[in-house]
Amino acid sequence: MTDKILETMDEPVEENVLTEVPSGENAEAEKGGKFGNALRKAGKAVGRFFKNIPAYLRAALRTFCGWFGFGVFGGRSSKKRKKIFFDVIGYTLLTIGGITMLYPFWWMFAASLAGPTIGADGVTVTSNALQNMITTIFWPAATSNFGLFYNYQQAITLLNSAWQTVTIGGQAYAFWRSVVNTLLYSLIPVTVGVFTSASAAFAFAKLDFKGKNFVFFYCQAAIMLPFPSIMIAQFCVYSSIGWTDNGLAMIVPGCFGAIMTAFFIRQYLYGMPTAILEAAKIDGAGYWRQFVSFLIPLAKPAIMAQFILSFMGSWNNYLAPQVFITEDMWKPLTLAIGQLDTSYSTDVTNAPSVMAASVLALLPILILFAIFQKTIIGSIMLTGSKE
Repeated sequence: MTDKILETMDEPVEENVLTEVPSGENAEAEKGGKFGNALRKAGKAVGRFFKNIPAYLRAALRTFCGWFGFGVFGGRSSKKRKKIFFDVIGYTLLTIGGITMLYPFWWMFAASLAGPTIGADGVTVTSNALQNMITTIFWPAATSNFGLFYNYQQAITLLNSAWQTVTIGGQAYAFWRSVVNTLLYSLIPVTVGVFTSASAAFAFAKLDFKGKNFVFFYCQAAIMLPFPSIMIAQFCVYSSIGWTDNGLAMIVPGCFGAIMTAFFIRQYLYGMPTAILEAAKIDGAGYWRQFVSFLIPLAKPAIMAQFILSFMGSWNNYLAPQVFITEDMWKPLTLAIGQLDTSYSTDVTNAPSVMAASVLALLPILILFAIFQKTIIGSIMLTGSKE
C-alpha cells in the first residue's frame, strides 16, 4: 500500500493548459477539416455498402454498367457504349419534351369531340358534354350522337351569331367576316411591313451614315417598352383620326415595319459579304438596285421566316383588336372566339364547340408552321452570325 502511494507521488503533475479557441483562418481550416473528414467517412460507408452487396448483384451491376461503357467494380469502360448511353438518355428526354409540348394540342382536338353520355335506355344523360370534355385525357368518354365532327359544325353556327349586327339580308355571318378581317390584318401589314423592315435592315447593316449606331440603339431601346404601356395613347390617337371604326388601326401602323423584324433581318445581312455590293456599285447600281436585285434574293430565307412568324403573330393577335376596334363588323376571328368563350364556356351542351372553334383558328397556323418549319428554324439559327 505504501509503495503504491509513493509511486503516485513520483508521477509528474500535468499542467493545466488553456486550449485556445480557433478564430479566423484557423477556425475555417478546422471547419474544413471536419467537413473533409465527414466526406471521407461517408465515402467509406458507401464503399462498405457496395462491398457487402451479394456477389450476384455485383456481377449484374458490373455487367449493366460495363455494357454502357462505365467501369465499376473492375469493369472495363468503352467510349462507344458510353456515347450510346448518353444518346439514349438525350433522345428519351427530347421525346418526353416533345410529347409534353404536343399533348395540349391533342387534348384540344380530343376535347372538341366530346359529347354527352347516354344511358342504356337511350334517353337519360348520365354525363353531359361539359363533364366529358373536362375529364378528357386522351379521348373523350363519349362523342356527339350527331356525328364525330358535329361540334365543329355547331362552332361555325355559334360563331356566325357572335355579333348579331353582322348580317346580310338577315343572315348572320360573323364567322366568315371575322376570317376575312383576320386575313386583312395579317396579310397586308405583314407583307408591306416585312419589306419596310428589310429596307431598314439593309440600311443598318450595309450603309454608312452619320448617327447610324445611335438610331439603331434607339430603335432597340423601343423594344423594351411593353405594348400595354402605350396602347392607351395609341388608342387616343387612332380614335381621334377615325381609325377605330374601320379597322385601319390594325393595318396602317403595321405597314411601317417592326423593330424586331428589322433586327433579325439586319443580323442576317450583317453576316453577308460586302464584296457583292461593292461590285454592284462599280457597275453603277444604286442603293435601290442593290437592295432589290441582290440583297432580297440573298436574304430570302430570313425574310420568309420573318414573314411567317409575323403572320402567325398577327393571326393570333387578341389584345390589339380588343383595344383598337370598336365596330363588330371589323373584329377578327380571335375576338369572335373570345365572345364565344364568354357566352358558352360553361354551357353543358356547347362547351366543346368553343374548343372546336379554337381548333379551327389554330389549324391554319399549325399547317403553315409544318410546311415552313425548316425555313424558320434555319433562319433563326443564322441571324446571330457576325462578320
